[in-house]
Amino acid sequence: KIFMSTLKYLQSNEFLLDVDSWRLFANLEELNEISLSFLKTFFEAVKEHVSKSDSPMDFSSILRKFFQGDLCQTHQIYCLNYTSAVFYLESLRQKEDFAIYLKQWCEQNEQCKRLRLPELLVAPLHRLTRYPLLLHNIWKRSSDETEKGFFWSLKEKVEKSIRDLEGKVKWLDNFQKFKQLQEVIIWPQVWDRDKRFFVPQCLKQSLRENSSENILSSANRLLLHEGRLTLAESTRLLDVYLFLFDDLLLITKMKRNKKKYGGSDTGLIPVCPRLTPELQSFIREGGFCAVLDQPIPLDRLILKNVDPVHITVFSLRNAFLIQHENRYRQCIAVFLLQAQTEPAKKTWMSQIETAISNYTTQHETKKSSAFCFPTESSEI
Repeated sequence: KIFMSTLKYLQSNEFLLDVDSWRLFANLEELNEISLSFLKTFFEAVKEHVSKSDSPMDFSSILRKFFQGDLCQTHQIYCLNYTSAVFYLESLRQKEDFAIYLKQWCEQNEQCKRLRLPELLVAPLHRLTRYPLLLHNIWKRSSDETEKGFFWSLKEKVEKSIRDLEGKVKWLDNFQKFKQLQEVIIWPQVWDRDKRFFVPQCLKQSLRENSSENILSSANRLLLHEGRLTLAESTRLLDVYLFLFDDLLLITKMKRNKKKYGGSDTGLIPVCPRLTPELQSFIREGGFCAVLDQPIPLDRLILKNVDPVHITVFSLRNAFLIQHENRYRQCIAVFLLQAQTEPAKKTWMSQIETAISNYTTQHETKKSSAFCFPTESSEI
């Protein structure tokens, strides 16, 4: 409330007008109101029972009113906005006037007890998870069988609501991360990637329409592992950043130019807190990841370890080989990669092998189910 009220006061005096209060706090005022109403009603019932020992402890009507009403729904709206709020807060913290508002106007207030805004924003999520425990304790202490059945069913409904919410939050987290990756992963045009391909200027526009950026727009794709490696080329070592998804591997070059393809400034992109700290730091410096070659589908990827003999002879460190085959099993690309440490190399190889295995198993299951046709008619 301190952060929210202070922001309203500053905006009424024409400060921080570019800050969107809803994106930061969502329906927090409504959530506070309904939570306080529930607590007051709940404790009034307890107080009445204590002062009048002959009066029954009637919780069922209170719980029915709130838990079958707006209490959980209001929490869900807030929780679904939480990831977006953290992402938005991270982008606002880069601004000097907003940093002053946080540190000098709010965090120094004694009522905040040295808690910062990110620690306070997460509190309603924790409260929602405590409601099933409250309902369970009421059920355990109830003596009326009819009431016990009602309390138990209510507890199960709230738990199911939380499970459903967790699924939605994970989906939104993944969506936010992929949205950010679409901003920082750049797909060079084929004639920029390989000088062998000549395309007249008059034809380039029609080819640009077939954008590769939509490859990462699938909400069902999962990012399994990522990190920085070194690619050994014939005359140099190249810093690369690999993204291992559940269906493909993407190898990108790490570039530090301020301008990316399309002319926008990567330094102005708010950094998603779901990205790795290493990638966040790189993006803040104006860096971006340019796709080195076409994505490698996991069913076309061959992983090979580099023998210690070759490591010694060719001065390679913690090296392994990735081979890209086309649908005719022809090798169309080879990448000799080096990790910083031997454990990092083993982790990468293990992650890739597991991803290939899971992908193969999943697609074999789909194929077998596709060939299970219903019994044919005797007339055919």
